[in-house]
Amino acid sequence: MKYSRLISRYWKDLSRAFKNPAYVCFIWFGMTAGVSLLATPIRFTAPLMTRPVALDVGRVVFAALNKVELIALLILLIVVRVSGRARELWMQCSVLILILLAQSIWLLPQLTERSLQIIAGIEPPPSLLHGTYSILELLKLLLLLYLGFRSLKLNQT
Repeated sequence: MKYSRLISRYWKDLSRAFKNPAYVCFIWFGMTAGVSLLATPIRFTAPLMTRPVALDVGRVVFAALNKVELIALLILLIVVRVSGRARELWMQCSVLILILLAQSIWLLPQLTERSLQIIAGIEPPPSLLHGTYSILELLKLLLLLYLGFRSLKLNQT
């Protein structure tokens, strides 16, 4: 009898954890921060890596990151819905959707085209694309932290 209550409590705690959007937010934050804030800048400081090679690697890495982020967004939306906190968290999720759509549909294709031009030896004119992407990336990271901590707080009440 004692073990059945322990197992029941374990499954209840586990199911409550899976219904908390905070975990998705923090995993997504760590993954994106690791690529965007750590790996990418360091790549351009490697003395033996040429700019075209660094851009080509970055192009592939950010395309993969974008696909994983779209999956993370889908999981987050499902967890937010299942958590019963959709009303409290819809605004932040909507902004995340807009940021990810802007990056996926507009910025990444444009940045990929610029990278391919540089790899081909053509220097494109100056652009605000990288700055725009970076600002949206930082906003997304801050929003993920806010959403994660807010979800933790809402689950305590």
